[in-house]
Amino acid sequence: MTTDKSVLREITPRELAVMLSNNEVVLVDVREPDEFASARIHGALLAPLSSFDPAFLPRNPGQPIVLQCGSGKRSAVAAAKCMKAGVPIAGHLSGGIVAWRQAALPTITLDPSSGKIVERR
Repeated sequence: MTTDKSVLREITPRELAVMLSNNEVVLVDVREPDEFASARIHGALLAPLSSFDPAFLPRNPGQPIVLQCGSGKRSAVAAAKCMKAGVPIAGHLSGGIVAWRQAALPTITLDPSSGKIVERR
């Protein structure tokens, strides 16, 4: 999976779902902790944009990074930071978690009363 460093690849929710199920990418959510806690894509790592540093992203050549946020705006900002720092990414989730939900793909959250993970569609 190669990308032109000057062009941000827009990955659709369905494409990302396949990539995640095949363990092909690492998903990094750049929303804030409260947003992440309320609903997230299973397997996503948290790296809030407010303290985002591309140097701390996981680096595994076999699993490129895909960035994700709420609507696609913050992940584009994080992607620009990665490009400027020379940290390669595969792209970002077009439309963010909003598009993911519109595609009827599952999210998870924590039940505050029990602490258990709850899957939602």
